[in-house]
Amino acid sequence: MDYSDNRIADYRGDSSIRRGAMDVPFLLLTLLLLTIGVVMVLSASFARAYYAGASTTYYFTRQLFFAVSGVAIMIVASRFPIGFYRRFSTIILLFSLVLLALVLIGGENSGGATRWFTIGGITFQPSEIAKAAVILFDAGLVCRYKNRMGSFRYGVLPFVIVAGLVVGLLILEPHLSGSIIILLVTATIMFLGGTRLFWFILGGGGVLLGGVVVINILAYSSERISAWRDPFADTGDTGYQIVQSLYAIGSGGLTGLGLGNSRQKYLYLPEEHNDFIFSVVCEELGFIGASLILLLFALLIIRGFYLAMHCRDRYSFLVCAGFTALLAFQVILNVGVVTNLLPCTGISLPFFSYGGTALWLQLAEMGIILSISRDIPEKKFVRERGKKTESAVREGAQT
Repeated sequence: MDYSDNRIADYRGDSSIRRGAMDVPFLLLTLLLLTIGVVMVLSASFARAYYAGASTTYYFTRQLFFAVSGVAIMIVASRFPIGFYRRFSTIILLFSLVLLALVLIGGENSGGATRWFTIGGITFQPSEIAKAAVILFDAGLVCRYKNRMGSFRYGVLPFVIVAGLVVGLLILEPHLSGSIIILLVTATIMFLGGTRLFWFILGGGGVLLGGVVVINILAYSSERISAWRDPFADTGDTGYQIVQSLYAIGSGGLTGLGLGNSRQKYLYLPEEHNDFIFSVVCEELGFIGASLILLLFALLIIRGFYLAMHCRDRYSFLVCAGFTALLAFQVILNVGVVTNLLPCTGISLPFFSYGGTALWLQLAEMGIILSISRDIPEKKFVRERGKKTESAVREGAQT
């Protein structure tokens, strides 16, 4: 890969440069996971919908609408060249910061946290926009300071300021899981951009110390740590959710109880169609089915990094790798939570957990990766065209 040229190519204005087709394996894996996710929402949510007095397909029909419209968003996002997103990355970041500030004033409170807006019956979290915004903006910073990323002034300070602003607003909600994701994707972009390892060691110690302070200040965080260490110590309160999740996973066994046959979804397991939907997946499809789904996620993540390694420029590489890493972090953290390998953080499972705007943003991010993939064949075309031109020149010289 040659990252020496960081210019933004605008393919809309140059008809001589051809964009290739979007990457088919990445597209098919995304659509396959999305389809399975929508089916699992139907299976996991009908008991909750019936109890709430709504149609048993209430959550399914809404998720199906979000999925179909999300695919349209993904296709539209894939049509814009990466230069378009780079030009508007600062505006997107500022917009996300404004939304994060506004949600503290006029957002909805649920479970002691104020993280959501509801407009026209659709609920969304500004933190989802902030995740994408940080990746797009930080990638631009790396390209701007490409030769100075080893210094503190250029390779650390700007990224710390951006992450500090976003995480500071998230902590006020409070939204610990969103803060963790922002820190992880920021560190990923910095690492790929060339920040010295020394600053990661120093920053890791600071984040660890800050995490201890936050956990001691926020009561709900300390309760989650206690429930993670020994969920069976208080199965009626703090450990209830994770215990029910473990019951669901254990009940699935090797082959599962069968699609639609989960028992824990009958109001035993909280958030069964949202953050803890993977527990229902394990119960109904068993170890084999859950492993196959994780394999599909792994293939999608590997394909994403493969595309990143074949990008035409530094910015495309960083954005593609950043969005792929974001997907990987969310899958790992969600699965870790429902299996009690990690403390409960409230991170949803991409393409599976119920939620409209989160699904829209996830598919939009996949669309940006597909847009980047369309430029990879173009690089090969230019190389071949260059060889033909060079050959013609040599023949002319010989003549």
